[in-house]
Amino acid sequence: MTAPTRDRSPIGVPRSRARQLVAANIGNIVEWFDWYTYSFLTVYFAGQIFPASDDPLVPVLSSFAVFAVGFFMRPLGGLLVGVFADRFGRRAAMTFTIALMSGGSLLLGVTPTYAAVGVLAPITLTAARLIQGLSVGGEFAAATTFLVESAPPGRRGLFSSFQYVSTTLGQLLASGLAAALAALLPEDAMHAWGWRVPFLVGALLGLVGLWIRRGADETTTLAEEIRQGRAEKPRMFEFLVRYPAQSALIVGITVAGTVAYYTWTTFLPTYAQQNAGFDPGTALTVGTIALLFFMVLQPVLGMLSDRVGRKPMLITFGVAFTLLPVPLLGLLTDSFASLLVIQCTGMVFLGCFTSISAAVNAELFPTRVRAAGAGLPYSLTVAIFGGTAPFIGTAMKDAGNPGLFPWYMSALALVSTLVYVFALRETKDQPLR
Repeated sequence: MTAPTRDRSPIGVPRSRARQLVAANIGNIVEWFDWYTYSFLTVYFAGQIFPASDDPLVPVLSSFAVFAVGFFMRPLGGLLVGVFADRFGRRAAMTFTIALMSGGSLLLGVTPTYAAVGVLAPITLTAARLIQGLSVGGEFAAATTFLVESAPPGRRGLFSSFQYVSTTLGQLLASGLAAALAALLPEDAMHAWGWRVPFLVGALLGLVGLWIRRGADETTTLAEEIRQGRAEKPRMFEFLVRYPAQSALIVGITVAGTVAYYTWTTFLPTYAQQNAGFDPGTALTVGTIALLFFMVLQPVLGMLSDRVGRKPMLITFGVAFTLLPVPLLGLLTDSFASLLVIQCTGMVFLGCFTSISAAVNAELFPTRVRAAGAGLPYSLTVAIFGGTAPFIGTAMKDAGNPGLFPWYMSALALVSTLVYVFALRETKDQPLR
């Protein structure tokens, strides 16, 4: 009897593609469930962790500042875990990131209140967020490279899209659980202890993701070649020295996408509360519905990119977010339908970026430095522009100029659109190097 055959990667490593997708996506769901839980529950735990203030926006601003600080660990994670993935394999790196994220989530879940321990409370919260930031930066470097390398020819856009399917599913679960708790528990209970529940759930889910990822198949033979002395280890900044243009290109590609993504999928419910008087629970419900719609879009747009190319998709996204944020956010009211339509409209165009982001980044670098090369420039850009988006939006509101934030988003989108048009070449039909 002939043994069943399995597909082979572009570099010749046998594997089951379905198994690879499950390993990458389940771990990624847990990663992003833990990461986004913080954002959705900020309005409930901010007053517990930070000192009281006469202005209710001050604790929220403090918690969003910590949100931004966590993002600034992402470049370090993208570099260190990316180099680790290039030297020792994608699977080992993904196992490490899921363990790190779960530990940070557990620490958040048991963070003491400011009333109980004083300044130690925000210090603990910040430490947990730094751990998670390191994990998320490394997760993008390892998991997205793993996904794209697992794809058959002509399907890298589709496989790439599952990065944001799982990211959005993790975010959706975080939003859904937060919304359910807000609906089921009295507001006092949510502020007192209810906000801790999702963090503890995330820590437990991490054990499942860890177990599944340990059974994944490796997508590169480089680690084995290094171990046998047949290849040299990639140096820490080899990708930057040998491929500076590609590194700079990732920054330009990502600027608009990261601001639009964190605004439209994470900050918009809070923006609606601050600027249109939305009830927090209702805003979370709208966000959950919109995220489900966004998740379904990803593979459709990923397959579309495999037919029409990456460049037309990115240009469509860039032009839309150059022109639409100001009029769309200007139409926001306290109506359920208003927020839902605005959020879903933006997500249609945002999906043209998110569905192919992993493929575009991975296609720019060879296997030897792909994880670090894609990880650091992307994570650095996300930290500077994406991580600060909620803080900048809230600060503009606090300064009495909330209308400036949509213009800020449009200006960055224009920058990336110019990059898409004049600096990016089509990569969909090129084999991975």
